Amino acid sequence: MNERTPLIQTVVVTRPQRRFPHSTFRRFCTIALFSCLTLAVIGLLIPWTIVTGHRNHPGRRPHHGNSSRPQLDSQTAGLSFADLKDIIVTTPDPEQARKWSKYYTSGPHLAGKNLTQALWTRERWQEFGINSEIATYETYLTYPLDHRLALLDGDKVAYECSLKEDVLDEDPTAHPDIPTFHGYSASGNVTGQYVYVNFGTVYDFDDLVKAGIELKGKIALAKYGRVFRGLKVKRAQELGMIGVVMYDDPQMDGEMTEANGHKPYPAGPARNPSSVQRGSVQFLSSLPGDPTTPGYPSKPGVPRVDPHLSTPQIPSLPISLQQILARRRPSYKGVDYNIGPSNLTLNLYNQQEYIITPLWNVIGIVNGSIPDEVIVVGNHRDAWIAGGAGDPNSGSAVLNEVIRSIGAALSLGWKPLRTIVFASWDGEEYGLVGSTEWVEEFLPWLSASAIAYLNVDVGARGDRFDVAASPLLNTLIYNATSSITSPLNHSRSIRDTWDGAIRTMGSGSDFTAFQDFAGIASIDFGYANGPEDPGFGDPGWKHHTTMAQLLGLFTITLSETPIIPLNVTDYAFALEKYLASVKKSASTSSIGHKFSFKSLDKAITAFQSTAEKFDAYAVELAGRVAEAGDIPWWKFWKKVKLYYEVRKANSKIKLLERRFLYVKGLDERNWFKHVIFAPGRWTGYAGATFPGLVESFEDGDLKNARKWAEIIEATIKAAQTSLE
Repeated sequence: MNERTPLIQTVVVTRPQRRFPHSTFRRFCTIALFSCLTLAVIGLLIPWTIVTGHRNHPGRRPHHGNSSRPQLDSQTAGLSFADLKDIIVTTPDPEQARKWSKYYTSGPHLAGKNLTQALWTRERWQEFGINSEIATYETYLTYPLDHRLALLDGDKVAYECSLKEDVLDEDPTAHPDIPTFHGYSASGNVTGQYVYVNFGTVYDFDDLVKAGIELKGKIALAKYGRVFRGLKVKRAQELGMIGVVMYDDPQMDGEMTEANGHKPYPAGPARNPSSVQRGSVQFLSSLPGDPTTPGYPSKPGVPRVDPHLSTPQIPSLPISLQQILARRRPSYKGVDYNIGPSNLTLNLYNQQEYIITPLWNVIGIVNGSIPDEVIVVGNHRDAWIAGGAGDPNSGSAVLNEVIRSIGAALSLGWKPLRTIVFASWDGEEYGLVGSTEWVEEFLPWLSASAIAYLNVDVGARGDRFDVAASPLLNTLIYNATSSITSPLNHSRSIRDTWDGAIRTMGSGSDFTAFQDFAGIASIDFGYANGPEDPGFGDPGWKHHTTMAQLLGLFTITLSETPIIPLNVTDYAFALEKYLASVKKSASTSSIGHKFSFKSLDKAITAFQSTAEKFDAYAVELAGRVAEAGDIPWWKFWKKVKLYYEVRKANSKIKLLERRFLYVKGLDERNWFKHVIFAPGRWTGYAGATFPGLVESFEDGDLKNARKWAEIIEATIKAAQTSLE
């Protein structure tokens, strides 16, 4: 062996020649082609399933038009729309409604103290096939500890008021242990002369001030009614009064009074004189929801603000008519009125517990084929008393029957086109707390997805059909009420027996956060009592059943109609009507003659023209969707194109209400974001239209009126542009 031979020899080797040139490029092309084919199949199947699979649905009716697109008989996600509607209309049962009502009203269910009911509700919904859970919030609430109201003559007690209701053997829901109190009232022990302030409206107080009646240091005696009770306390507090006492006056009972020969409950329909109206005194037109977490959800560990920014700092108590009459001689409908101040004094003592405690919302979800188009349906179950058969648990019974009907459809293989969310709210009575906290928590998702919120608070308490809604829902309301039989006359529809009036949205129920804060088109409806109705009782549970049918029909129509059935032209023409009302307010304002409405008139007219064109296009688009099943499979791209055209149109409809939100909110109550709708500043319940503008006229502030005119004009133009 030659030792100089290297152990490792370097050999130059050339790379082997590839059999097929450009193989990397070919591999890339293969992967790209496969990916494109996969996406094409997905893009074909989704539109094919949604556009073809949900063809059988109610037609879209143009504004002031007579035509609607044709009905089809094909199957849609397991059921035809006709079969689905039949289930929704025939499933609600009077006996089941009675059963739900009996459960909810059989014991106390005050906010934050009804976990058993929340768990029971979730279990029932799950039995119906609805995936349900409990959403919990840590909220600020008050509960009564002690109270007293005494009429003093110097140092002597002239009369000690009973702050309890009579226990009625005939009424099993009458619980003697439930105190009479005001939620969110301040604790305090005050003594002073009292002044009768009528209904305690801002105008009543103004009249007293103009008449030279001294209010500072006095206790207000106010009738319930006309405005939200919390605003009576708010104005009294602003004027230096030290307390408020409220009672229910026969003036608000219509014809159902003892003075008219009617016996009191339970022997007859007149008010039982010992009855007391409990309720919240939160400043509802300033801020609903948890007063310590404005604009964000009440979760453990969140920062909290002073609750007295939206709750009273002076005490208040509710009392019965019986206690008022104990020291007065009969006069108008049994009551003698005298302004005062009184010669005697009142001692008002109120002690409350202020705590952070859980609230429990029950949330049920039925997932649809389109996850980012959502309908929310809700009712609250909490009540101040053990009963609550009208407010709110007639609505609770209605909601349960709707969910049971939806469950029946699901059991037959139906799947909704759009996602449906059901909600049983807690804490509504204190200030819409449960619903507000939920909306605040899920605002980003709701803003992107929600189509409408359907609310039933009082489902059945009389014979008068009553509805308040965003004008986007007007056409839907008229169409649905035309196809459901009236509980008053089985040969006629609800629409035939109703005057057709749709009120504007204010506040006072769980739609507030949806409509006024999140900009989601909302409706609140039910059978209310009129001046000649007793205000209780639903023999045969026929109103409950009718309400379940109607709420169910609203729900499935919104869910199953491929083109969202909201009418933008109705909205545009409603703005003209609302502005006409503002012009009347301006005519009595000190600045009205200096203000011009020309720019707003012009913006509304332009919006109306665009809205009419859009609704006409939506009808035409709905017609093409109805014929989509005739498109041959090899022309799938036409169906894909149609699908995305529908999605684009629906997005415009879904987001239209949000165009009227102003991120900075209303003056001095910036939680309210909607420039068209809000509760009246000094009404609370009743709705105000163009509130920023109206309040500027009320205040005589020309600069602010012009500011709000510019804001409103900008939102109208944004809405118009979004439809183009």
